[in-house]
Amino acid sequence: MATLTNQEDIRAMRAACEDAALVLDHVAPMIKPGITTGEINKICHDFMIERGVESATIGYQPPGYPPFTGAVCTSVNHVICHGIPGDKKLKSGDVLNIDVTIIKDGWFGDTSRMFYVGEPSILARRLTDITYECMWLGIEQVRPGATLGDIGHAIQKHAEGQGFSVVREYCGHGIGQRFHEDPQVLHYGKPGEGLKLEQGMVFTIEPMINAGRRESRVLADQWTVVTRDHSLSAQWEHTLIVTESGYDVLTRSPGMPAAPAFVKGLP
Repeated sequence: MATLTNQEDIRAMRAACEDAALVLDHVAPMIKPGITTGEINKICHDFMIERGVESATIGYQPPGYPPFTGAVCTSVNHVICHGIPGDKKLKSGDVLNIDVTIIKDGWFGDTSRMFYVGEPSILARRLTDITYECMWLGIEQVRPGATLGDIGHAIQKHAEGQGFSVVREYCGHGIGQRFHEDPQVLHYGKPGEGLKLEQGMVFTIEPMINAGRRESRVLADQWTVVTRDHSLSAQWEHTLIVTESGYDVLTRSPGMPAAPAFVKGLP
């Protein structure tokens, strides 16, 4: 489990997280109809090289998986997560998630955002907005003494209250000097249940919310996860640290969208 107790480590972790977010700031103006996910991948990777950081996903190979080939994940429309960049050309109305994980001085920074390609449908915009709210409602639960169940419940209650569903097979995770660490941060749950949060814990909150049913399936490439009913899916992700009185979002950047009006905990 990633628990940071000294300021030097916290500064190093923050620097990695901020660089991950800057990748998304950099690529955002270039996401337009006609660009391919492979071109987006190259733009992101070139910027990482320029910044002197490394993609954590190129060659990433958990047991039982083939090596991942992208510098980022590009998940379009009904792709829930882990979309592999390639020759898919984006068209107006598509929605895209770009998930960035970089390594800087041995520390991992992980964040993702949704992007509209041209003008989105009413449903796509609503799903994207509600998913963003879900992430922040989860983040707002974070403080010493709260539980992982508090986070999951806040996300699940809002998503399902809006007629959407929460993907259950994939979750947030601890992160620090390893890509994935304990705890698993589920995006559903019951208040008061699960691990109790302590100051210094570092983890991601990254809800995946579907417009239709929550069931998913994995394509033949063994990476790309899609909605089983082909409905739209959206995801947002921040990495954060538990502070003495609440939380601090580490993956902030000048270009990140403003937090919803209900957010009170940002320092």
